[in-house]
Amino acid sequence: MSQGRILIIDDEAEVREALESLLSQEGFEVEPAEAAEPGLRLIERRVFDLVLLDVKLPGMDGIEALERIRRLDPALPVLMITAYASVENAVAAMRAGARNYFTKPWDNDKLVADVRTTIHARRLETENVHLKRALKERYNFPNIIGKSERMLKIFDLVEQIAASRATVLLAGESGTGKELIAKAIHAQSARADRPFVPVNTGSMPVDLLESLLFGHVKGAFTSAIASKKGFFEVANQGTLFFDEIGTIGLETQAKLLRVIQEREFTPLGSTDQIKVDVRIIAATNVDLRRLVAEGRFREDLFYRLNVIALNLPPLRERKEDIPLLVDCFLKKYCEENQKAVRRFAPEAMRCLTDYDWPGNVRELENVVERAVVLSRDLVVELSLLPETLLEHSGKGPQLFSFLDARPAASLFEILDECERRVIINMLEKTNWSQTEAAERFQVPLSTLNQKIKRLNIEIKRKGRNSRSREREEVAARN
Repeated sequence: MSQGRILIIDDEAEVREALESLLSQEGFEVEPAEAAEPGLRLIERRVFDLVLLDVKLPGMDGIEALERIRRLDPALPVLMITAYASVENAVAAMRAGARNYFTKPWDNDKLVADVRTTIHARRLETENVHLKRALKERYNFPNIIGKSERMLKIFDLVEQIAASRATVLLAGESGTGKELIAKAIHAQSARADRPFVPVNTGSMPVDLLESLLFGHVKGAFTSAIASKKGFFEVANQGTLFFDEIGTIGLETQAKLLRVIQEREFTPLGSTDQIKVDVRIIAATNVDLRRLVAEGRFREDLFYRLNVIALNLPPLRERKEDIPLLVDCFLKKYCEENQKAVRRFAPEAMRCLTDYDWPGNVRELENVVERAVVLSRDLVVELSLLPETLLEHSGKGPQLFSFLDARPAASLFEILDECERRVIINMLEKTNWSQTEAAERFQVPLSTLNQKIKRLNIEIKRKGRNSRSREREEVAARN
């Protein structure tokens, strides 16, 4: 078994041959190069564990070659060799990134020992990097799946910021997992054994939202038959997570700013100040800077929230995570539905990875759940995927396929059918939230509701957040 692959770059044939003979006898694979340029080309094409590099070379010298090696592979260890020992050479080599420096003629035992030690250290460093990544993917954040570079960077940032009490602003499209990241920050912090309190601000009336946030005393308003703690008091010494922070009204924004600055608040109907130690994590799927420019969000509150900003990538920008997510959701919904589905067929998986997922991870989860429920076999076939995905892949019925059944359809009937399909597609992407669909279409909710009624679109049962969405939509209609 090879002890490692070594590249020797030296212009003296005798030196190359002597080193190759010595190191080969010790179990190393050796490749020689007579100058810097051919040596660099070898590094571009092959993986090496170590480079033995002469300082004095024809053309490009060893120090310049070392700097080029660092750019090609920053972790590749380099040992410099030369016949001209000097303090200047040693200092230049070490500054350029050499692991060590020795002179000709060399001590065979010392050189072999140095080579073994350096390669062993490199392998430990590599294994450590892989281990840390594996821990991040599997153990540090059990509810967050990802091996893409974008997600690993997010994991690194979560670890760095968790120990602080700094306010965090999570930005990203709907369905990218902002609440999961907020929970991961809380779980990695010293507040992990204290409450994590999520607040979905939605479009709540001001009085209701402020009562939930700050609490109230008995008699503060007509239905206040008893005093009640608000979320700030409940989350004391823990974390308060504001979802959809951009929907909070300006009046409540001013009060929220004061709590963040002063760390105290007054319950509704009371004159007593209550001190709190709460970490704020806020999330938004809209551009808060744009809301500030439009006068719909306080600039001072934005800067208070934007101390540390994390931008979560949409699923279409980390498609290498899709198979991992599919596997996770498959196991979850097989257990929930007592099914034995093993996997997605290759063609079905290709369809999933080719799709851009405008609804992000939430949309993918819904598709997997649907496939598990409908599947009667151990493998999910392409035919079990929603029509939206099949049309995108060119495997399903096209938008105008209804014309085959209705060849005499008028232009107005065709336009109605197109509009109907577009609206249904958007409702599916927003988990059947009419409010969010209206926002994406940039039309009033009342306009969308009229179209839904006119086109006889059946609104499907909503998911876990249906109650809050129903309140939101009733408020919008009124």
